Amino acid sequence: MPVRVYGSPAEALSAIREDLGDCTRCKLHGLGRRQIVFGVGNPDADLMFVGEAPGADEDIQGEPFVGRAGQLLTKIIEAIGLRREDVYIANVIKCRPPSNRNPEPDEVEQCERFLFRQIDTIGPQVIVALGKFAAQSLLRTADPITRLRGREYKYRDAILMPTYHPAYLLRTPSAKREVWEDMKRVRAILKERA
Repeated sequence: MPVRVYGSPAEALSAIREDLGDCTRCKLHGLGRRQIVFGVGNPDADLMFVGEAPGADEDIQGEPFVGRAGQLLTKIIEAIGLRREDVYIANVIKCRPPSNRNPEPDEVEQCERFLFRQIDTIGPQVIVALGKFAAQSLLRTADPITRLRGREYKYRDAILMPTYHPAYLLRTPSAKREVWEDMKRVRAILKERA
């Protein structure tokens, strides 16, 4: 199959979304998902956030991080001097698991290639893995988020920074200080690589 060449990251992302189609690659398509939640934001972003999977609000609206956790993520983005539309936001898997359960290995296996293509298309300087699941999936590790966060990892051509998921911060506000330290480091890396 010939490799298609695209004029811009936006066109390439559109083609990836087209390739994903009305996905039936894993069982999630038959377990109550309303729609695929692909990703949103600036196709030329220097900063990308990767979460686990869409929740109920995201499944309804078709956009990642729009519920309470998403509102907190927007505040986190604004706290480092950016706007939501300056960054790109996606999830490891694109369909909501029933009852917001963790994605299963076969679901990740079918879906993560689309995330990898999104990352390679956008070419961010920094990727923030939001929560245990995203960090473990991207880094191919079983280490807990408490061991992963606060550290920097080379990932493709970017720096990967695992941190706590905004939903965790809603349940555990005391962890916000650690996320703020992570985000200050993200801001510094972006300035260094500018």
